[in-house]
Amino acid sequence: MNYPIYLDYNATTPCAPEVVKAMIPWFGEHFGNAASKSHAFGWVAENALDEAREQVANLIGAQAKEIIFTSGATEAINLAIKGTFDLYKGEKQHYITCETEHKAVLDCMKSIEEAGAEVTYLPVDKNGNISLADLNSSILPHTKMICLMWANNETGIIHPIAEIAGLAEERGIVFFTDGVQAAGKTQVSVKGIHLMAISAHKLYGPKGVGALYIRHNHSLPKPLAQIHGGGHEKGFRSGTLNVPAIVGFGKAAEFRLDEMNVESERLKNLREFLENKLLTIPDTFLNGSQNRLSHVTNIAFGGVDGEDLLRKVCQKVAVSSGSACTSISPKPSHVLQAMGLDHDLGRASIRFSLGRNTSEQDVVDTVVWVEKVVLGLRG
Repeated sequence: MNYPIYLDYNATTPCAPEVVKAMIPWFGEHFGNAASKSHAFGWVAENALDEAREQVANLIGAQAKEIIFTSGATEAINLAIKGTFDLYKGEKQHYITCETEHKAVLDCMKSIEEAGAEVTYLPVDKNGNISLADLNSSILPHTKMICLMWANNETGIIHPIAEIAGLAEERGIVFFTDGVQAAGKTQVSVKGIHLMAISAHKLYGPKGVGALYIRHNHSLPKPLAQIHGGGHEKGFRSGTLNVPAIVGFGKAAEFRLDEMNVESERLKNLREFLENKLLTIPDTFLNGSQNRLSHVTNIAFGGVDGEDLLRKVCQKVAVSSGSACTSISPKPSHVLQAMGLDHDLGRASIRFSLGRNTSEQDVVDTVVWVEKVVLGLRG
């Protein structure tokens, strides 16, 4: 198939060749169940999981025993939020999150609200930033969790995680962060964080595997399991572990740790070229601020219909109008709405996210095509 230029790396990344190579033996030659403790097939699989757990932990500055493997970030988010809610069941509970969180978080919050929790949704300014003063004043005596993402999936905006973690620590509150877009893209540390969700397919690993970091040796409690069965993953997440995918996750984490800083600088240069060129088109606007991931830009194109724009651009450049989970919706992005964009501009906004395989020529060709599309639609 003749694919278009791919600039939708925040939706998913291609599995890196070294990851695929690392995974292949675990589908056939080393097919054992890691829970089989009585023979070599199980021992070999378990050793592979131990190595992958160490590799993933190293990526975020954690200990291997603090990594709980899941089927992806959505499951990790559900375990963190619903597991904490279940832990405090019977008590008055209050949670703090943000209007621009990923739908996986917002839907979990809606679920626990329906079950009796109070939830505060912090607003953001026109650049997508929260106010630490608003966060501090929102804390109540019965606040159980602060839940704020590391970096936004649509705009790349980075929240002040260290300050949020310090506030949560000072007040004795669980701090859970969705680190999906940040891990493997920028420096991440779990210092002061109680829970963090990450995903393999956002950092050149396979789909269908993620992890929840759960802080060890701390007075704050841990979430209760949401999937019960054989007591796998220290009882936090039962189910036979996907050894090939976890091996791939570990390999991806290992090489991203090695190449991340250099690659981030390369992508920043390409992103700035793309962004600066597109913003010379009349009536275009940057959604967000400069405090964001180096490979992401979100641009609004005035004077065009959003659906027509996206359909036409995607003929030659694969991009999105927001989260992959909600991209089929004709509604404007909830993230951009929270930032104050009007309905039409929100729908006519495109997220460009660059990645490992993005070349300078890809960016040059994208600029030419997008400009042609926008000017053509404006007539």
